[in-house]
Amino acid sequence: MSAIGSKARRDRIVQLATTTGLTSVEELSQLFGVTASTIRRDLARLTTDGRLARTYGGAMALSAHPEASLRQRTGEAYDAKRAIARWAAAQVQPGETLLLDAGSTVGALAHELRTAKDVTIATTGLTALQELADVETVHVECLGGTLRPLSQGFVGPLTEAALERLTFDRVFLGTDGVSPEHGICEADLRQTRLKELMARRADHVYVLAHAAKLGRRPFHAWATLPEGWTLVTDDSADPGILAELRAHGVATVLAEPVGTL
Repeated sequence: MSAIGSKARRDRIVQLATTTGLTSVEELSQLFGVTASTIRRDLARLTTDGRLARTYGGAMALSAHPEASLRQRTGEAYDAKRAIARWAAAQVQPGETLLLDAGSTVGALAHELRTAKDVTIATTGLTALQELADVETVHVECLGGTLRPLSQGFVGPLTEAALERLTFDRVFLGTDGVSPEHGICEADLRQTRLKELMARRADHVYVLAHAAKLGRRPFHAWATLPEGWTLVTDDSADPGILAELRAHGVATVLAEPVGTL
């Protein structure tokens, strides 16, 4: 990046913190071509001005990526979510026991599973419960706990205790962001802990995330998944990010648009 003035650089740092979470001293120093001490002075000034909050090794936006509600997210990337849900539903075999996360893409999968036969589905999400509540061919288990209104999902010790009593053939997880280095990102540490526990209880782990979520770091809470998990995304995904994920041992699937199935 060409040299820019200190005010413009600080404005850009705030923008990056708000949109991508890129706020470490080392990354910002490399990005702007200035010394680490210059970046530290910028962060100190932005903290004093109330525009950022300092963290170890960097800073974060005070309102970085406010979490969108499930209702707001339901209409985003609608066609991609349908394609991902169709592919995921096609993996399910009669007699299997599944675990569904909260979230809009996993909710789309629950809708596809309304026609499933002889399966048991446990879920932490209200959307999946609503989709499957009247389906007589699906046995539904609710992993209750503390309800997060924004995500419409259950979290906390009661959810974790219920999870310990079950195992699953497949788990389908949602996410706010996917990173080759860090795993999957969420707004709340309770969510990331729960996702890690969910992944440990299943033979096959799938993360359902449309292409816009790949490479995003909207929050600072991460779930590290066991080796061998599969990312299911859509055909507009960045090939570079997909290559990085594969290099980290993640299987990737590009779901074809619904009209081509």
